[in-house]
Amino acid sequence: MPRRNRVTPFRELVDTGRGLVFGNRGCLHDAAGEIVRPFQGTRWIACRLDFRGRRRELLLPGRYTELFFLDEATALAAGHRPCRECRYRDYRDFVRLWHEAHPGDELRAGVIDARLHAERVEPNSRGQLRHAAPFAALPDGAFVAIGDVPFLILGDRILRWTPTGYDGSRPRPGGTATVLTPPSLVAVLAAGRHGEPPLLHPSAWSSGAGNG
Repeated sequence: MPRRNRVTPFRELVDTGRGLVFGNRGCLHDAAGEIVRPFQGTRWIACRLDFRGRRRELLLPGRYTELFFLDEATALAAGHRPCRECRYRDYRDFVRLWHEAHPGDELRAGVIDARLHAERVEPNSRGQLRHAAPFAALPDGAFVAIGDVPFLILGDRILRWTPTGYDGSRPRPGGTATVLTPPSLVAVLAAGRHGEPPLLHPSAWSSGAGNG
């Protein structure tokens, strides 16, 4: 039976799709392995699929719920930051860019997680926050919603997200976007816009991105 532990850019958990990125946001399942909550705690991380040969049996009672994301851009849209243990270099770069984007913040993981949590979840609800920004100002790797469909910003195109990859593209619109990636993570992506974009599923590069 497919497990409902794949994460969409809307932060929802679904049972279809595979991923290049692994992560967790606490224990979300019950003793039978059924998902019963959208998150537990404020520490939402994105990890490597392979790390020191470790193997896990999925959805063990009382252990964190193993989550999978299509790619790192999807994980960021869902509000997950790099793991400090298995992705230390990525975490270090993330903290550096966070400092550039938010120079007044303390650079402790708990402080970063608290700020992110306020941006990704409605207080005292199961909902989520979205925000508005000009399409032209959004960096590569950010996600927007057009209706009920998530799109990735990449170059002068936007790519339609599906659980198995990016399927088709269209020119980046003008005007105002409904942004899914939390504002603080959009700022981190913008601070690093002259480097490599976050890890993307290979289908992103075969969907007509960055033309023109």
